[in-house]
Amino acid sequence: MTSEGLTSTDYIKHHLQNLTFGKHADGHWGFAHNAMEAKEMGFWAFHVDSLAWSLLLGFLFMWLFRKVAKNATAGVPGKLQNFVESIIEFIDTSVRGSFSGKNDLVAPLALTIFVWIFLMNFMDLIAVDWLPQVAMLFGEHFLGMDPHHVYMKIVPSTDPNITFGMALAVFWLMLYYSVKEKGLGGFLGELAFQPFGKWGLPVNLILEGVSLISKPVSLALRLFGNMYAGETIFILIALMYGAGYAMGTFGGLLQVGWAIFHILIITLQAFIFMTLTIVYMDMAHQKHH
Repeated sequence: MTSEGLTSTDYIKHHLQNLTFGKHADGHWGFAHNAMEAKEMGFWAFHVDSLAWSLLLGFLFMWLFRKVAKNATAGVPGKLQNFVESIIEFIDTSVRGSFSGKNDLVAPLALTIFVWIFLMNFMDLIAVDWLPQVAMLFGEHFLGMDPHHVYMKIVPSTDPNITFGMALAVFWLMLYYSVKEKGLGGFLGELAFQPFGKWGLPVNLILEGVSLISKPVSLALRLFGNMYAGETIFILIALMYGAGYAMGTFGGLLQVGWAIFHILIITLQAFIFMTLTIVYMDMAHQKHH
């Protein structure tokens, strides 16, 4: 892309821009041609690439696990069945170790969160130019668009809209089960009377309110921040390929090293999100007297 007239800054901005669909200033709906137009579309704009890739990966997860479940055998399992069973056993161990209540939703929820986030994070290991270049060629030849205005971010977890969407879903479940298990009075009582009792009610509300709101915010921003930083580093390394053979070779070594290290990051971030979800669900089921 840099050889086609884009500066290094333009290259970075292009890779960090989402394919955004929304309402333009003149009233018509369409794709944004730049970051300014995307900003002007406001809250109801859609990040088409993030939505499409997250849904695709979600369907891939459901299809794969359903296929393994249908073909599961009590005899000698195949490699794929072994792999899936090891993931399920790992999730089951995590839930048993962190969740003390009784709720049949928690284990499937933890499994879905871990695998789905891992798949979204794993997209960061695909070379940064491959799929965006395919999208640019498709937009140019089939849609008649300027290829420099065709954006494609393939790592959904680098989009705060996706991470906040998942975090808010967990937050809603946490509130739902807090009220269901403790009653509305019990839930509000925890906010009002902990940790300093009834005489510290204003301070309790502030402390517990901040603690409550910080849970989805920290869930979303931790995942987004780590994955966004990792993607940015891959983009910066990719710039080195256009700076001569020596820098390109050095960039290749850096890319391999960072990719190996990044495997740990993408797995760890999925694990942290899953573990905190289990812990928050456990807190929602605990009754304080």
